[in-house]
Amino acid sequence: MVLMVKPDEFYKDLLDNLYDGVYFVDPDRVIKYWNKSAELLTGYSSSEIVGKPCWNNILMHVDLQGKNLCRGLCPLAKAMKEDRILEQEVYLRHKEGHRVPVMVRVSPIRDGEGLIIGAVEIFSSNARRIVLSQRIEQLQRLALLDPLTEIGNRRYADLTLHARLDEFYRYDWKFGVLFMDIDHFKKINDLYGHEMGDKLLRMIARTLQNGVRSSDVVCRWGGEEFVALIANIDEVALGSLAEKLRRLVEQSKPFFEDEFIDVTISIGASISRMNDTPEVLIKRADDLMYRAKLSGRNSVIIE
Repeated sequence: MVLMVKPDEFYKDLLDNLYDGVYFVDPDRVIKYWNKSAELLTGYSSSEIVGKPCWNNILMHVDLQGKNLCRGLCPLAKAMKEDRILEQEVYLRHKEGHRVPVMVRVSPIRDGEGLIIGAVEIFSSNARRIVLSQRIEQLQRLALLDPLTEIGNRRYADLTLHARLDEFYRYDWKFGVLFMDIDHFKKINDLYGHEMGDKLLRMIARTLQNGVRSSDVVCRWGGEEFVALIANIDEVALGSLAEKLRRLVEQSKPFFEDEFIDVTISIGASISRMNDTPEVLIKRADDLMYRAKLSGRNSVIIE
């Protein structure tokens, strides 16, 4: 069955001027309309999207745990099957490869006889991006920004680590450290070139930053290594977060000459201890990451 909803020029102009992304699909989840905000939020133009099924390696929605939604009963399919409005926080895949956190709201579309002939999805970026934008501006002013990935650099990570340890000693506020390394990065660089390597670093940096809370800090430690400092967290929650980040990166595939490149990271996770110094804590997380490499890569090792 073909979706017959075709917004006339008035409604098309109205939808194109919404802040939220909007798109329509038919019962087979083939996209029939894609507004301007959807283009801005995803990087995909209407001409690249309309006429293609949403599950065919385009947005690759994953849930907050990093599990793929497009291969099963995604919110669009579920809304049509269960004939109800749904709302869910998910991550979509941007055209450049990184993951973007969005809130999606899905509603079935009916014809004049009340039969479901498709669905509409409205999605918007989480407000946390505003906080991250302000943080970037602040880091730029203080020369604490990594110019390639546009997240904090090693100096910023070191300053934040000292501050977190000071809080820990004063108030017993536990925090976690995730030490992350891109698997087979040199091989990817050699095979696809340094330009793709730089794109990959930016993609992973954005995916990691979008995968943590605004109170957490993600920095580029050096080369293909990243460090995340996670405030007020215990071992169980830190392990869950590390696994979520691993899955998000695994699902965030950059595109190169008509193919998606498989990319993974290995993560070592550690919680602050009394008598820790910045050097000791980082080394402990780094050693755990190395164990994750030895265990086969694309894995998380936590104390």
